[in-house]
Amino acid sequence: MASGLEDQAKVNALPKEGVHCFPASGKQINSRRIITGILFLVFAAIAVYGFLKMDTLLPAAIVGVIGAIVVIFVFVQTFLIAKYRVAIDYNEKCVVLRFRYSTIKIPFESFDARDGSPDKAEQLIDNNLGSSKAQYLILDNVFEDACFQTSTRDLASREDFNQLRDEAFAIAEAYGARDSEDKVRFWNESEKQSDLDDDDLEDIIEQARSESSTESKTETLSMDLTGKEEEKKEDPAKEEKAEEKAEEKKEEKKEEIDPELPKKETREMRKAVVDTSKFDILGDDSKDEE
Repeated sequence: MASGLEDQAKVNALPKEGVHCFPASGKQINSRRIITGILFLVFAAIAVYGFLKMDTLLPAAIVGVIGAIVVIFVFVQTFLIAKYRVAIDYNEKCVVLRFRYSTIKIPFESFDARDGSPDKAEQLIDNNLGSSKAQYLILDNVFEDACFQTSTRDLASREDFNQLRDEAFAIAEAYGARDSEDKVRFWNESEKQSDLDDDDLEDIIEQARSESSTESKTETLSMDLTGKEEEKKEDPAKEEKAEEKAEEKKEEKKEEIDPELPKKETREMRKAVVDTSKFDILGDDSKDEE
């Protein structure tokens, strides 16, 4: 199924049919067979002795049986990887990887290949061995989470490794899965190099600090406003009491300004009464004279 990322000219340049198999290293196969043979004898002896002393050593017998079964599976697997560890099937257009007892097929449309790097254990081996260092190759399905790595130690010869590398790179460039926007990649430690320098890191840190400070300020301001609104809602009678106190203070100030005001009013009213009485008396006298 075409993905639309293919380079048709490079696709046409690839082989149309055939299967290229790359077997495992003979040295690796022989060492595994020797080790598994020794371990099988050890686990078998433990199992037999445990069953003879079944009353006290039954758990040891069970462990021996399980260990012997696992060792047999590893021993049989050496014959499978002797046929091929990695294969490129141009008939079905997929890369086939042998992982334990399972075969993993990666279609060309989602296949990517790139140079790998050793992990810490492999680095120690490379540093301690006097021979040339191993080369590593990553075989990846860019649309899945897992990727697989092989090296010159895993394959039969360095020539096989170089041939596998050339063909894998040609397939990856022809089908272009590495250029997909939906790819999922897990790069090796050698490729996990950050492009950020110290200035960029400082800018990111300062930006994060400024954002956190502004968020804290807004939070405190909103808390103050909500607190004030809650105070108003909790005690609405405080304003009325304050207004009543203000009116009482105004009245007290008026009384302090002119405390004799009611007395003056009563005196003036008395004078007015006296004056009117005089006018009445004069009016009566004039009438008598007439």
